[in-house]
Amino acid sequence: MNKKMKNRLLVFVGATLLVTGFFAFKEKNDKLFALAKNIDIFATLVRELDSYYVDDVDPDELVTIGINAMLEELDPYTEYIPEEESADFRMLTTGEYAGIGALIGGRGEGNIIIMPYTGFPAQNSGLKIADQLLLVDTVDVTKKSTSDVSDLLKGPANTPVYLKVKRDQDTLEFNLMRKKIFLKNVPYYGKLDDKTGYIKLSDFTTNASNEVRNALVDLKSQGIEKLVFDLRDNPGGLVNEAIEIVNLFIPKGKEVVKTIGKLENVNFTYKTTKTPVDKDIPMVVLINERSASASEIVAGSLQDYDRAVLIGRKSFGKGLVQTTIPLTYNAQMKVTTAKYYIPSGRCIQAIDYAQSRENGEIVSVPDSLRKEFKTSNGRIVLDGAGIEPDEEVESKRYAPITYSLVARNHVFDFATEYFYRHPSISDPRSFKISNQDYDEFVAWLDGKEYDYTTYLEKSMDELKENAEKAPYYDEIKDQIEALEKRVHHSKEQDLVTYADEVRKVISEEIVSRYYFQEGMVEASLNDDSDVKAAVEVLNAPSKVTQILTASSK
Repeated sequence: MNKKMKNRLLVFVGATLLVTGFFAFKEKNDKLFALAKNIDIFATLVRELDSYYVDDVDPDELVTIGINAMLEELDPYTEYIPEEESADFRMLTTGEYAGIGALIGGRGEGNIIIMPYTGFPAQNSGLKIADQLLLVDTVDVTKKSTSDVSDLLKGPANTPVYLKVKRDQDTLEFNLMRKKIFLKNVPYYGKLDDKTGYIKLSDFTTNASNEVRNALVDLKSQGIEKLVFDLRDNPGGLVNEAIEIVNLFIPKGKEVVKTIGKLENVNFTYKTTKTPVDKDIPMVVLINERSASASEIVAGSLQDYDRAVLIGRKSFGKGLVQTTIPLTYNAQMKVTTAKYYIPSGRCIQAIDYAQSRENGEIVSVPDSLRKEFKTSNGRIVLDGAGIEPDEEVESKRYAPITYSLVARNHVFDFATEYFYRHPSISDPRSFKISNQDYDEFVAWLDGKEYDYTTYLEKSMDELKENAEKAPYYDEIKDQIEALEKRVHHSKEQDLVTYADEVRKVISEEIVSRYYFQEGMVEASLNDDSDVKAAVEVLNAPSKVTQILTASSK
């Protein structure tokens, strides 16, 4: 190339860079101007509303509503956290707060103790499930909201709090000392049989990985050779805890997840950094439609490395990273900054959050648009719809009568009365109410309201509604009415037909009175179809190998 051509090329390149830079600079300036203009419009609008609107307006409330409406247009996870909600947000992310250590809830015209957490002031002082709160210090709380009562119970660690409660016909007083409360991430672990361990992980707050590690080490010392790791109903949490948990089962130096976003500082590859506790133990991970975020990172990574068999139902599909950004006046914003990508390269996000949604409906990515990826062994996995199990198990569907008895608190109340009539019961795994107990429950229901509509009755109502629109309805009216009478349910008969499942929920509720949250989890394992399927798979090593091996098709 001669000198003249070189000079022309340099001039062309320089001009191109200058034009590109100009338009980039102009685009950035235009965007900054648009932001400043709209912020000014918003501030002016609020100020003028406050001046001219016919009624008084609350600027805090008005602006908060405006901010929330704006963020809802982006995705379901970007949210504004005002100063007064910061403590609750901290508890959700860390699992830590100072209080009495009990879950409370509204019941009738007051609030009751739903569950005292084991080892904390509420349980240690003798507070029981179903105790109704009357006074917190000098404040009458009988007509206060659950959130207001919860705020009164919380406070600095090592400060006293006085409670007056109603228990059945008695009024009791308690003087407690608030303590720093750390909610357990592993509410229960134990052995399903001589060789199979079970760990339930309910959250990913601070210390989750240490709790799982300690449970695993303890179970191994008890001689387990197989493991069921339960991530069902786990909403996720801290990503670093997910990395550490995966590291318990796979070697050091392996990629677990990548975060990729618009800004360079949110792009990161997370790898295992430690020697695993056990990289060979055969294991099943249980997931369902409420397993989300960090749960999906753990389950998906173990699936991508063919390290575990996944059993259950398709996970929720939350593959978005949130970063908490401080705002003025101690407010915060939790904003989506990146997406999660697990080792096979797939993103676990199942919702097209950028697409407009009518009537609030969530739009899922159709199968035709999903991409194929491969696990370490060459098994095909798809993106765009959460994590799909290797073996699917249908979810348990309870009868309408069972839902009604639980929703109307009849199971809860009967369990409370049972607790005060029986000083002790057997261990959670073996306890079941007797036939006599069940007959007492049926008699106890006499005169109580628990009506409901069966699935068949709902279908019958739809059939009748459509039939009435037909021109020949008069000709089939008698047959429709006769069929309607035949499908009309009998509550008394349903208590016989569905006795097994009603007995199960009553037994589990009773167990909670004696063994609290840990006992409820243990008792629920007795007739758990997912757990049964997991044990069956683990008891057939050849099936595990078959599942984790790529198909020859």
